[in-house]
Amino acid sequence: MNRSPRSRRHHLSDSTDLSAFIAGLPKAELHVHHVGSASPRIVAELAARHPGAGVPDDPEALAEYFTFTDFAHFIQIYLSVVDLIRDAEDVRLLTYEIARDMARQSIRYAELTVTPYSSVSRGIPDGAFLEAIEDARVSAERELGVVLRWAFDIPGEAGPAAAEETTRIATRMAPDGLVSFGLGGPEIGVPRPQFKPYFDRALATGLHSVPHAGETTGPGTIWDALTSLRAERIGHGTSATQDPRLLEHLAERAIPLEVCPTSNIATRAVETLESHPIVEMAKAGVLITVNSDDPPMFGTDLNTEYAIAARLLGLDAPGVAALARNAVKVSFLDEPGKARLHEEIDAHLAAWQRQA
Repeated sequence: MNRSPRSRRHHLSDSTDLSAFIAGLPKAELHVHHVGSASPRIVAELAARHPGAGVPDDPEALAEYFTFTDFAHFIQIYLSVVDLIRDAEDVRLLTYEIARDMARQSIRYAELTVTPYSSVSRGIPDGAFLEAIEDARVSAERELGVVLRWAFDIPGEAGPAAAEETTRIATRMAPDGLVSFGLGGPEIGVPRPQFKPYFDRALATGLHSVPHAGETTGPGTIWDALTSLRAERIGHGTSATQDPRLLEHLAERAIPLEVCPTSNIATRAVETLESHPIVEMAKAGVLITVNSDDPPMFGTDLNTEYAIAARLLGLDAPGVAALARNAVKVSFLDEPGKARLHEEIDAHLAAWQRQA
């Protein structure tokens, strides 16, 4: 398994050429949030359906609304969009339209982080919520060619009640698309070890562990996610570079980091793209995947994140293709699905090289 994408510089005719390669590159995305993927068009439509929520119903005004002063402000704005999801029809619309946006980016497979508690606690029946996302998932694969899977996550700031409800839905209702169990929300004041019993129950049913850790706190949070929550991948892991022993551990165990460059800048977790730790992660041999997190909220998409990673890491087209393969390899897609997607990536690269 490649632990980091190839970083040999190979100058194509210009950056536009590499952007075109990325745009057509079949991709998998492993760290992208359900509500956070609502496009301005969809958010505006939901805001118009549900006036009084305080969210602009003008797509242009949303750009200013989605400008964050810090991570706490981001969570506040994020939850205001969650409040727009009032019924199963809203859930189905949101989910299917996310897949439509992914199809435009050549995303073939995505593990969408879904927070059932946020909707169920606002009055949407759990069965109706699950039926809506599953209906959208099946339709998206049939009509758009996008395979969706779910990572149900605990909103950590909501505490044990949210953890219990998320675990109940994940283990007792277990929709067909569910593959993993996570933990999101603020890290400060929300220690990871308190969620160990819930992760133990979820993992006992065969789900994979994919908590957020080390985005706005230090490497100790990542260690806690690894030891207490048995993390198989780490969401963000931005602070891992502060601990050489942790970097060595991640590299030796091939534990992937789900890196989201623009997100880290937007939430002020990292000061600038030029200082982003992705370069240090790659140099340490850590297995990197690139993701968009909450793309419309951060004014980005997965293609843009690949272009940013390519620039920061000095990647040529084969290096970018290796980055795409990383995501497929460490995904929870079944083996035949992985093989098909690897073949698509290889074919795209070969076609690109023939015309170069």
